[in-house]
Amino acid sequence: MEEDMDERQTQKGCLECCIKCLGGIPYPSLIATILLYAGVALFCGCGHEALSGTVTILQNYFEVVRGPVDSLDVFTIIDIIKYVIYGIASAFFVYGILLMVEGFFTSGAIKDLYGDFKITTCGRCVSAWFIMLTYIFMLTWLGVTAFTSLPVFIYFNIWNICQNTTIPEGVTLCLDPRHYGIVPIEEGKTVCTGSDKFYKMCESNELDMTFHLFVCSLAGAGAAVIAMIHYLMVLSANWAYVKDACRMQKYEDTKSKEEQELHDIHSTRSKERLNAYT
Repeated sequence: MEEDMDERQTQKGCLECCIKCLGGIPYPSLIATILLYAGVALFCGCGHEALSGTVTILQNYFEVVRGPVDSLDVFTIIDIIKYVIYGIASAFFVYGILLMVEGFFTSGAIKDLYGDFKITTCGRCVSAWFIMLTYIFMLTWLGVTAFTSLPVFIYFNIWNICQNTTIPEGVTLCLDPRHYGIVPIEEGKTVCTGSDKFYKMCESNELDMTFHLFVCSLAGAGAAVIAMIHYLMVLSANWAYVKDACRMQKYEDTKSKEEQELHDIHSTRSKERLNAYT
């Protein structure tokens, strides 16, 4: 019987500990972090592969040749964008962890678990800094989303031409990369309907795969924007919590100081009366 009682108490203690641990998780920050990681992973992974598919399409069907090493052509720009994607993935992985840690330290659940804690000026400045930085990142992701919509629009037009079977006879539609600034104006790299290159490009997997990868990349950028907005709401709520906790802390300190002064005054008067009586 005693062993059963000890085992039940142990299980009850473990259950209470698990409930406290689950209660200490800042779920809004956790949801925003998961959404941010999913959006960034989708944007970076699909964007990287879509850029590689774009290089393949330009080389195989438009016969665009890579320029010298010191020249700034479309292939060099694509390589630069790939390196930027690597930096975005690394930076927002770290930033998501920082925001998650900030959510842990500013949530009310931590106060319930570990008791009252002091709200320092540094903590308030950190919360304000995260709000400002997240707002800047939200605007940045809005710009990235707008930029990502451009290749989606271009590939949608190409894909639509390939899927359109109602082109009248005698009408020739040509795809010219010069219209999008991909190649210099003096270079004529066109692919027209009715040519073998056009049919091969439309029947290839590169075009369809690259188009859908850019769509997924655009969806990832949109998810990152939503995550940044979610973070702004969470950080604003945390800032309000920190501000209220700071006011409450000042109130408790003032109240404790006044009570101590009243106690000292009462003790002094009691001693004076006792001395007068004796």
